[in-house]
Amino acid sequence: MNTLGIYIHIPFCRKKCPYCDFFSKCGNEIEYEKYTAETLKKIVNWSNLCNKKVTSVYFGGGTPSVIGAERLCAMLNKIKTCFSVCDDAEITCEVNPESGKNMDFDLMKNTGFNRISIGLQSAVENELRVLGRIHTAEEARLTAARAAQAGINNISFDLMMGIPLQTIDSLKKSIEFCADCNVTHISSYLLKIEKGTRFFTLKDKLPFSDDDIQADLYLNAVDLLERIGYGQYEISNFAKPGYEGKHNINYWKCGEYIGIGPSAHSFFEGKRFYYERSIQNYYDRKIVDDGTGGDSGEYIMLSLRLKEGLVFSEFERRYASPVHPETIKKIKNFAKHGFMELDNEHACFTKKGFLVSNSIISELI
Repeated sequence: MNTLGIYIHIPFCRKKCPYCDFFSKCGNEIEYEKYTAETLKKIVNWSNLCNKKVTSVYFGGGTPSVIGAERLCAMLNKIKTCFSVCDDAEITCEVNPESGKNMDFDLMKNTGFNRISIGLQSAVENELRVLGRIHTAEEARLTAARAAQAGINNISFDLMMGIPLQTIDSLKKSIEFCADCNVTHISSYLLKIEKGTRFFTLKDKLPFSDDDIQADLYLNAVDLLERIGYGQYEISNFAKPGYEGKHNINYWKCGEYIGIGPSAHSFFEGKRFYYERSIQNYYDRKIVDDGTGGDSGEYIMLSLRLKEGLVFSEFERRYASPVHPETIKKIKNFAKHGFMELDNEHACFTKKGFLVSNSIISELI
């Protein structure tokens, strides 16, 4: 495979959200400058090792927008200088509405950013407060409008399901808000209570949704999103036609990518490796070997996250053999119970199958 995705992790936030398990910390201008300088060096170093065409670049976090458009553009310019970036590459930056409302989107557009992912989470104010968000829904609308005004028309909103006190009606309100903002993509995912987060310490005190409520929220959201023009293409992602996220699809297709930044993972030349969750270790250039990757079991696991699922012809082309008959037999059994679909070309999850996909995949591989 001669193509590559690049992920840049920006580990800074204005404030840590109580549900967030991603690596991030509060920072200041001195830290932002030092981190940017080190990341520019890392980009050069990786470019000397990766002679492949770049089809997507994704700036995630943390909150990339807190370090400002000029630093983000300096990193992107370095990538474009050092790597062979395709003319139609998807170049995304995550933006928080609180810091995004003052972003220089004109500069970002002119530098090459063509996709913005905005952390809305909910359009209902009391749900935003429960989540510890420091923005309003209207700030998210303003951020999306400013990005579009600058010519960045591929805009995604993050939307959370299973928020304490959330109902089907309030989730519907948030989805309709997204549609009203005319975004092209929606990432809608269920809240998970992760160890090490503030929500984990409050799990017995807040009215978190149980599995049945989460299932109802998810199935209702999928139906509504598809009715209003956002087709599901992955377990948690929905898009208007032609706006499916290329960067994440590369992950699910077992494509290669380089992750730069503390906690960032990579898959390159059959190996998986990552930077530890430590800015100092990132500066010290410590990389952890995570073993080999890309075997047939991993490919099945990742591809089944996509709505199209496991495409048999692509599997055979990659591994020079068909899917094992025992795996097909198991898929047939899950299909019989309505959790999967199977035909001569592919196997995939149904909507209710996505809800229990992790346990099913563990049995398949």
